[in-house]
Amino acid sequence: MKSTIKTKTLVLAVIASLVTLTMTGSAANAIGTLKQDALTGTSATVDTAATDAAIRKLVNGRTIKLGFAPPILSEAYTIAQQGAWNQMKDYETRYGVKWVWTEEAPLNNAHSGVETTGFIQNYVAKKYDAVFVCSAAPAAVMQQLYKQGSAKGVEFYQFNSTEQLNQKSQATDATAGLSSVSNISYDNRWQSGALAAQYIAKELKGKGEIIMILGPAGSDWTKLREQGFRAVIKKFPGLKIVGAADGGYVRDKGLTAAADLLTKYPKINAIYGENEDMALGASAAIDAARLKHWDGKSGIITIGADGLVSGMDEIRKGNLTATVNVGYADMGRTMIRTMFAHKVLGMDVAKFIRVPTVIVDKSNVDIFQSQIKAELATKVKY
Repeated sequence: MKSTIKTKTLVLAVIASLVTLTMTGSAANAIGTLKQDALTGTSATVDTAATDAAIRKLVNGRTIKLGFAPPILSEAYTIAQQGAWNQMKDYETRYGVKWVWTEEAPLNNAHSGVETTGFIQNYVAKKYDAVFVCSAAPAAVMQQLYKQGSAKGVEFYQFNSTEQLNQKSQATDATAGLSSVSNISYDNRWQSGALAAQYIAKELKGKGEIIMILGPAGSDWTKLREQGFRAVIKKFPGLKIVGAADGGYVRDKGLTAAADLLTKYPKINAIYGENEDMALGASAAIDAARLKHWDGKSGIITIGADGLVSGMDEIRKGNLTATVNVGYADMGRTMIRTMFAHKVLGMDVAKFIRVPTVIVDKSNVDIFQSQIKAELATKVKY
């Protein structure tokens, strides 16, 4: 009984010492200042020695096994994973926690989600502590797997997810009908699709013709980003979407789709690619058609979404006008912060956590590309 009281007292002391738990990252982290306190969100000038010592005592050299299940191996998920690894390294150094990290991603059709279900079952069978999942598998299937795994002690955290498509109200149910502990993402409608449309409307002063390069038909990401994009475009009578095609979320298909549409609509003013790879494919199609890229006054605007180093390189060159940086590095760090707060410190965490997103073009590419490069430059690996 005394041991139980002692443990509870220690946990309360740790929690009481925290100023705040920053679940969505911070402005400082967003511009590349990575020396910020990993847990509290306070600056490095705040003395956290007592808190660190208390948490280190609670951790007691514990090893935490984490599974990482992205929908595909890509630059975007490499950035998210590196952000997670960097946060893990922070906690290892400060609190003495040890980590086991296993990544499993589909090698075939990323948008079927079939392979991911097998990965989840494998993580549960091997008794992992927590699993981070981004999957295109049907939501009901995934939630059932999470429910079964949770009953066996495995925690699930969705990231870069589209749970808002089927989200129930939290008015009477705090879980919103979800078996995942938390869902760390951005709203694909209003933090991605809508932002791209707003940028186009601003640059074109509310007048012009647009073509869209969409993700696979039936994809939740496709539905949500298109919904947000169209909702904003409708507000501008002078803007018209004249054509759309499936670019499969990959560069070569994006190029083919854009090339076909440019043949039909050579006088368009903007191309919206639902992700960065398709937008870069569209950029190549503009070159192939010997059309002009946007220079701030004339040409074709090309905008995507992701926030990749490769995409920002093309922004610098003028081949990509802009992109929606959805904060993959911040997402990765937030995944670890959230899991640690809940799994180790016993804190209640938000069911839905939204990371900040931002339009990146030539005016601010230095800020956001340097932040991503700083994350990738650490060479930390698990």
